Amino acid sequence: MKAIHIAEPLSVKMIDASMPEPQGNEALIRVKSAGICGSDIGAYRGVNPLVSYPRTIGHEIAGEVVAIPPNDKGIRPGDKVIVDPYLYCGQCYPCTIGRTNCCERLQVLGVHVDGGMSDYFCHPVDMLVKAPDDMAWDVMCMAEPLTIALHGLHRTRLRQGEHIAIIGAGAIGLLAAMAAIQYGAVPIVIDIVQARLEQARAMGVQHVVNSSSENAEEAIRRITGGRKAEVVLEASGANAAVRMTLDLVSHAGRIGLTGWPKQETPLPTDWITRKEVDIVGCRTSAGEFEEAVELIHSRKVDVRKLITATVPMDEAARTIQDIERNPDRYLKVIVML
Repeated sequence: MKAIHIAEPLSVKMIDASMPEPQGNEALIRVKSAGICGSDIGAYRGVNPLVSYPRTIGHEIAGEVVAIPPNDKGIRPGDKVIVDPYLYCGQCYPCTIGRTNCCERLQVLGVHVDGGMSDYFCHPVDMLVKAPDDMAWDVMCMAEPLTIALHGLHRTRLRQGEHIAIIGAGAIGLLAAMAAIQYGAVPIVIDIVQARLEQARAMGVQHVVNSSSENAEEAIRRITGGRKAEVVLEASGANAAVRMTLDLVSHAGRIGLTGWPKQETPLPTDWITRKEVDIVGCRTSAGEFEEAVELIHSRKVDVRKLITATVPMDEAARTIQDIERNPDRYLKVIVML
């Protein structure tokens, strides 16, 4: 079979690989679509310290079940499934309280272990999510990034009628904005790239702020009638953006940190205490796949608005190289197998 493989940083290509054989409680899946994620680009660049090489990439995976052992999920050969890519131990403290996304020994496909950007892939049955028969392949693999956005909304306890300032108009930020609208909240998307903000407007976001040309704090104060945002979600990973969250959040507000800065961010803890702000980390997802599938399938969240291109597998390596060189040209690329 074929697979997209990074032998070492800046070396990605399609290779011939051995056909996988399912072990124990694993299913064999014929992969039909795979999203190229920012973490895949980080693996190609060699800037993600968690990635080990050589590595087959891909954690946004959807496919058709070829073979599967008897299971209580009702999944059978021929079914469409989406892969939950976060392998957890089930024994550490976070796992025992259901927060498997922050397992002490978490292994992520395409990072710690080989991913599924390949013709065939094996995965534990209990980490497969059945998709509707009429769900299109190109949008199915978008469920994984949507779960990350949903996890941020859940962790910050976003409620109807609240304002949520979302810093970063990348895929996660824009998905969070579209989901927030479905929650009855008011998203405010902040970025320094005007084209991304225009894209947010096209997705139904009423309020956008270009923080390179206007004062974001003053803009948020104006939009919220002086209160500032009850919820702030940081989705860029920039240190300056993490610091900005405390300027944008209301008193008694909540902050969710979804982005992963490369360096530590100094924060004024006196402001955290003065405002009595709740700050939570938002890592990957846990239990959000079914909601994500429903939102995509019903088109309540139209993920096709984020897809820049779909490419065949033999163009995946070249596309990864081009995304690394020209990141502003791409929002989301789907590899169709």
